[in-house]
Amino acid sequence: MKQVLSIFVLGLFGLVSCKNLNEVKNSTSDKNNKSLVLWYDTPAANWNEALPLGNGRLGAMVYGNPEHENIQLNENTLWAGGPHRNDNPKAKEALSEVRELLFKEKYNEAHRLANEKFISKTSHGMPYETVGNLRLNFENQENFSNYYRELDIENAINTTSYTVDGVTYKREIFTSFSDQVIVMKITANEEGAISFRATMDRPEPAKVSVYTEDNDVLVMTGFGGDNNFRLSKNTPAIEGKVEFDSRVKIVPEGGKIMAGNSQLSVSKANSVTLYISVATNFVNYHDISADPHNKAKKYIADAEIKDYSQLINDHSKFYKKYFNRVSLDLGESESAKNSTDVRIKEFSTGNDPSLATLYFQFGRYLLISSSQPGGQAANLQGIWNKDLTPPWKSAYTVNINTEMNYWPAEVTNLTEMHEPLIQLVKDLSVTGRETAQVMYGADGWVTHHNTDLWRISGPVDGATWGMWPTGGTWLSQHLWDKYIFNGDLEYLKSVYPAMKGASEFLLSVLIPEPKNDWLVIAPSISPEHGPSIRSKNVTIEAGTTMDNQLVFDMFTKTIRAAKILNIDTELISKMENTLKKLPPMKVGQHNQLQEWMQDLDDPKDDHRHVSHLYGLYPSNLISPYRHPELFQGAKNTLIQRGDPSTGWSMNWKINLWARLLDGNHAYKLMGDQIKLVGRPDSPKGGGTYANMLDAHPPFQIDGNFGFTSGLTEMLVQSHDGAIHLIPALPDVWDTGKVSGLRARGGFEIVDLEWENGSVVKAVIRSNLGGNLRIRSYNELVSNQMISLAKGTNSNPFYQVPEIKPPLISELAQLKELELKTSYLYDIKTIAGEEIIVTSK
Repeated sequence: MKQVLSIFVLGLFGLVSCKNLNEVKNSTSDKNNKSLVLWYDTPAANWNEALPLGNGRLGAMVYGNPEHENIQLNENTLWAGGPHRNDNPKAKEALSEVRELLFKEKYNEAHRLANEKFISKTSHGMPYETVGNLRLNFENQENFSNYYRELDIENAINTTSYTVDGVTYKREIFTSFSDQVIVMKITANEEGAISFRATMDRPEPAKVSVYTEDNDVLVMTGFGGDNNFRLSKNTPAIEGKVEFDSRVKIVPEGGKIMAGNSQLSVSKANSVTLYISVATNFVNYHDISADPHNKAKKYIADAEIKDYSQLINDHSKFYKKYFNRVSLDLGESESAKNSTDVRIKEFSTGNDPSLATLYFQFGRYLLISSSQPGGQAANLQGIWNKDLTPPWKSAYTVNINTEMNYWPAEVTNLTEMHEPLIQLVKDLSVTGRETAQVMYGADGWVTHHNTDLWRISGPVDGATWGMWPTGGTWLSQHLWDKYIFNGDLEYLKSVYPAMKGASEFLLSVLIPEPKNDWLVIAPSISPEHGPSIRSKNVTIEAGTTMDNQLVFDMFTKTIRAAKILNIDTELISKMENTLKKLPPMKVGQHNQLQEWMQDLDDPKDDHRHVSHLYGLYPSNLISPYRHPELFQGAKNTLIQRGDPSTGWSMNWKINLWARLLDGNHAYKLMGDQIKLVGRPDSPKGGGTYANMLDAHPPFQIDGNFGFTSGLTEMLVQSHDGAIHLIPALPDVWDTGKVSGLRARGGFEIVDLEWENGSVVKAVIRSNLGGNLRIRSYNELVSNQMISLAKGTNSNPFYQVPEIKPPLISELAQLKELELKTSYLYDIKTIAGEEIIVTSK
């Protein structure tokens, strides 16, 4: 009877809360009816089960422990070190020798020389650091029941509730987008029931000062660490110069609050509101002159003048203007009634389409929460990191991981979230110019495989990983890709200098290789991977397939941008002439797309990086309709590499299989990704933690973003001369609907519905006008004049690249490519018009 009464009280309490919060959907309402909620019936056992909150600048991981709550804090500019450079000036004098060794196939010698002369001797980049922990230790909460915690990603709010001795407690917390503080509200349905101690700490060996102000504010201050990652003890450390101020103001209703011994104590309160603020002295990558203390104080002062309902409504309104742009319905099954961790565990062996929807939307939630205009780009862990020296420094690894973070930005209608990455590239186009001159004697700018808050651009971590001068080339693709979604000429003008600089560097460093006189990048690598016939970790090469693809794309896009802006005719001519001298792609003896100029791929190699498939995704150099041999070669490569891998790699493969138009294989990889890891009885390897974050392992956020973009590619593609509707639909999603996805050329999928695997209806808004070309596997009719498409798409945003014919090995035995019959339609549109197409 006591349990029944407790449940009744809990439900009533939730209804009252909803009323008080102007009906915002953030209470412990019926969990089985909330499709956009992650929920659990136990507290987080560790960080990989805590729930992430963020507003782009501030991050919080909330454990939901009734007795010992922990809110682990991050601020996106708290990194080790300070402004510095890491170029190696000895590279220029060794460049010719390394190239000569490569062309003589003396790879071990070239590798050793690159390590000695190219890899930085001053800094291997700084790690992103945690602020620390806010710990709330509650009295008499150990014997709890009716436990429930959730992350409502529709409103970006975390709630924890439970019952102790007939009293129902509730904690609600959000990282305010509108007010730049973390706000927590603790309530109970009985007066005087809330008592706790608040402390703050930071992992050792960090040194911090913890003290109280005005009897109601707890403060922790300190600096980011001194760091010289992976360098010798004889190399001077980069001094930690990022100063931070983290503070919490506690405002109880009823009861009392006391300060002492670096803590605050609340006793017998009716409810408590906490305002958590963090700020640093960071202004930009070369300026750390801000006052973190005044900034942190002001955030709280500005927030606390609002009442709680206004704070939560302003926050939710800000967030939902982005999140609500896209909705997805793939159906629902009985599995949706289970807690999220159970659903993750059972996904691959059951039928839970709404979990795929939740995973997709969770990726969008994470991007909104970790990448806001005016802030820093999402790093390897987004903004969520509990360590001082996290795995891979939690930095920007730009040989795929950083780019992968932003694959969902344009297609899932979060273009504003792309801005921090665009700014990162602009910054690197400045710092990388000196690196290009000092290390290569080259024009333009360069970035290698890793950078950080300080925009380092020299190579780090050793030649095996760092001897890759086309990191800036890949990053710069995003500058153009954003334009072909928005068509904004002012935006294009703003990013063209960085595109131009990236191309100028390539023009400076391309060199003829001796066998065919093709122009190639040397020295370089195919990221993190070398031919198995070579010595371990010797990856150094000349003219890798990925580099050739990147150079082609960079020149092609810069030429188009320059012609649109009617500038740089001489540069255009240089790039057009150089394009003719680049190597073609090759299909090798194992029917594979070759990763290197030589036919050295091992069909038994299951390496996580498939860098040479960049041409298939995210680029559009390989098309089933234009390049059947390359298409088959890419497919064979993917089959040979296998499905199981690290988390981010499996999610890249989801995108690749979607581009291969095989929805069932893409879905199979979704099952490999959505499997529960991180618990004692869980399988090892890549997968998903209980809190739905991607496991490399450990946690890397790129896998979450890759999943979201991959599911999008299964539903809509617009890279290959047309908008292809449901191009890679798996059998399990034979009926569904989606709205809000974006396509190139300013088109938005207002509504797309399908039944039995066929398009039933699509409503497409044309924001820029121009020809709308649609590809579908079933025949369509329209409310506008529609005709079967002929020839090249006249829409300039749908130009397809003209690549060289591939070279096919005499040993290759490619089968004739069989494609599903499709229909191609053209519809003329004007800006602002909505086109409706339906099944015939």
